[in-house]
Amino acid sequence: MERPAWAPRSIDISVPSVSRIYDYYLGGSHNFEVDREAARKAMTHLPGLPKIMQANRAFMRRAVRYAVGTGIDQFLDIGSGIPTFGNVHEVAQAAHPGSRVVYVDHDPVAVAHSVAVLEGAEDADVLAADLRKPQEILSSPQVERLIDLNRPVALLLVAILHFVEDTDDPYGAVAQLRDALAPGSLLVLTHASYEGIPLPPERAEGAVDVYKDIRNPLIMRSRDEIARFFEGYDMVEPGLVPMPHWRPESAPEDEDPYAFAGFAGVGIAA
Repeated sequence: MERPAWAPRSIDISVPSVSRIYDYYLGGSHNFEVDREAARKAMTHLPGLPKIMQANRAFMRRAVRYAVGTGIDQFLDIGSGIPTFGNVHEVAQAAHPGSRVVYVDHDPVAVAHSVAVLEGAEDADVLAADLRKPQEILSSPQVERLIDLNRPVALLLVAILHFVEDTDDPYGAVAQLRDALAPGSLLVLTHASYEGIPLPPERAEGAVDVYKDIRNPLIMRSRDEIARFFEGYDMVEPGLVPMPHWRPESAPEDEDPYAFAGFAGVGIAA
């Protein structure tokens, strides 16, 4: 397999990566055959996976514009993945020039590609770090340079928490991040769930098994389990809902049925 110029030397291009699979679902070009193979296998069980990812991105863009509308001009996007059209910094800076963004991911391809995309950008940076180690993120030079933790921040955890197993204490990590943020900060979150998938759970389970096989288990949580991530936050209307129902800009009934798989919500730190 030939290594493309954008792929860091340090990565094993024979092993599928969650962020490159996501990139493939979104129609991106930063993925390998091994990623496409895993994605196609998952789609034999859950054919609407690209629609779910598109709904995630569309919600993220609406939530960023909402955050800017509340006066927030700094964003911490953890599990940011490989940059594709309509990134957080593009949406935020179009709505409020000078908005500052730190992207965080632990996938070397996502980080390398983000570095290339952000070349010359003064108000955005990328950090190689893991959601499971919040203190490393909060004390990083990138966050210290761009994010003022004494002012409200929008913390984005979009399509990331379902890759953190309960044994790694995702609730504790989210609480640590919450405690570091100023009152008025926002938590912007999406999470996969069997609820809302227009298929019997046993069909969808086949897709979950593909992620297990590539050693990136996909943890499907219930709405109540997802709501627990918002402890210490007041929910912004309309609360924790399927993605197309969160402050839609077009009629939700026109959306693909798969777009309603999983939940999205925004909370404001008290």
